[in-house]
Amino acid sequence: MKLGQAPQILRTTGLGSCVGVVLFDEGLKIAGMAHVMLPDSSLARAGTNHSAKFADTAIPNLFALLLEKGARKLYIKAKLAGGAQMFHYSGANELMRIGARNIEAVKNQLKLLHLPVVAEDTGGTNGRTIDFVIETGVLLVKTVNKGVHEI
Repeated sequence: MKLGQAPQILRTTGLGSCVGVVLFDEGLKIAGMAHVMLPDSSLARAGTNHSAKFADTAIPNLFALLLEKGARKLYIKAKLAGGAQMFHYSGANELMRIGARNIEAVKNQLKLLHLPVVAEDTGGTNGRTIDFVIETGVLLVKTVNKGVHEI
């Protein structure tokens, strides 16, 4: 998890089933990014505290940090990328659909906080790297075997 302000660019790499979440206040040109690895912190090993890894803890924490830095609640928006199904499992059960579960968990947390998703590039079967250009509010999505596009 990281915060920044223009002219910084926030980046995360290796988004397979993980979801990159950007929360930003475009007017104040401040943003934060989280690399969500799993949907729910109840999946954490006992005694560990990696709140930035889980949708149910990363999103509220990132939101709170942005507010502390002066972001205005009514102006914070979200952009998402990732959540791919990286491996095919025959007869796969729900637990193996990590990408889809991560996307759903992230969107649920954003909904609870009343934060609109203004753009997303989620799902599929290819990994991604993302760069968020705080100055412009553009999320550059680099998808394996598909090139780069802006959302």
